[in-house]
Amino acid sequence: MLEISTAAIASLVGVIIVVGISMYNEDLNVGIVAIAFAVGIGSIFADLSAVKIMQAWPLDLFMILTGVCFLFGIATTNGTMEKFTSNAIRLAGGNTALIPLILFILITAITTIGPGNIATVTLMAPVAMAIADRIGMKAFLMTLLVVGAANGAAFSPIAPTGIISNFFLAKMAPQLDVMGQSLGNLDALGWKIHMNSEIAQMAGNIGGFFALGGWAWVVSQRDSTLSIDSIAPKPEPFNQHQWMTLGCIGLLVLLVILPSLAITKELFSPMFLRAIGNGKSANVGAIAFLLSTVLLVSNAGDSKAAVKSIPWSVIIMVGGMGILIDVMDKAGGLNALVSIISAISNPVSVNGVLALVTGVISAYSSSSGVVMPMFLPLVPGLIEQLGGGNAISMISSIDVGSHMVDTSPLSLFGAICIACAAEKEDKGKLFRQLLIWGFSMSVVGAAICYLFFGVLGL
Repeated sequence: MLEISTAAIASLVGVIIVVGISMYNEDLNVGIVAIAFAVGIGSIFADLSAVKIMQAWPLDLFMILTGVCFLFGIATTNGTMEKFTSNAIRLAGGNTALIPLILFILITAITTIGPGNIATVTLMAPVAMAIADRIGMKAFLMTLLVVGAANGAAFSPIAPTGIISNFFLAKMAPQLDVMGQSLGNLDALGWKIHMNSEIAQMAGNIGGFFALGGWAWVVSQRDSTLSIDSIAPKPEPFNQHQWMTLGCIGLLVLLVILPSLAITKELFSPMFLRAIGNGKSANVGAIAFLLSTVLLVSNAGDSKAAVKSIPWSVIIMVGGMGILIDVMDKAGGLNALVSIISAISNPVSVNGVLALVTGVISAYSSSSGVVMPMFLPLVPGLIEQLGGGNAISMISSIDVGSHMVDTSPLSLFGAICIACAAEKEDKGKLFRQLLIWGFSMSVVGAAICYLFFGVLGL
């Protein structure tokens, strides 16, 4: 029989209450509530001072997220991303059937290079839903395409959600090394998790797009033509500041990827790598701050507008939950939760269990702000108690499971797509369709994670 200390029980109850609050009231920033619970539980039950508790704020993560989001805030507010999007959509020319493919590639590319899934869906949903109306595609299908593409690319190591995942990956690496599961090149593993997400979202949401009418629509549109100007009017040429912004984004991507590749790493001196990272690899936040300063000094961006565009609510949620989970760890609650999950799992099935649990909670709560910070720290303990398992597979299952349900209208993405759907759409029907689909994805996501990351060991 599992024995759990009073402190561990208190921390578990506290986390459950905080997660419950986040599921009940989405307008309340649960990060603030999490900090309050952390101080109360830590001081009363775990003999921790408030100063010690507050020091658990993930400063490295905060700086990286702020830097990346600020750079892409400049790119959004100075019109660069809007013109880039319009020019990309115009590549379809008059071929209507190519538009979903171009939208998928465009959303994937934009998410991957840095803005992340939240910013990309916010940017692209109004455009995509307007296009769906003009080309005769159901809003439901376009929602699956938009959310599936954005969430598939969300775990790029350059994007905010991927940065959060990789932060916890780096944090647990020393524990796994002690257990004999050395992770090796963390930069490369970050891209592997990104690819795992792409595969899972392709099987789930993009697979659903084709199975539920998307393929039939493409076939029906093979010979259809439509003036591209009616879909994406030709924008003004990029001005000098926007070209500079595109150059800085391209430089960010190169400076993050090239130092992590064995074939190109030798091109960078140790001094240069120290300037942009830790001497071994680049720090995307540091590079983003450097490039942002170049743009601001050149008058290519508005710092006030860029600061306002940063998703502070998500950053506060992640930081606040990080503090609460740190208290939970010190109080023994993390080990207790690990024991509960390991009691109903084995090294293979744990991937499906993690995806199912995170999916159900994420249907009502923030995937990256609440669920990931709560479940990712469990991975080393689960491997130890289960006597095996693959850390990257478990991380992928938590990441994917928590994001497969985001088409639900109770989530930000589903709600945005409904709000942007054409007036002639039956929004009540669309709400019900997305609600059923979103909740079904918790089960489908669990099955996908069990198969891909458990049985096949991707």
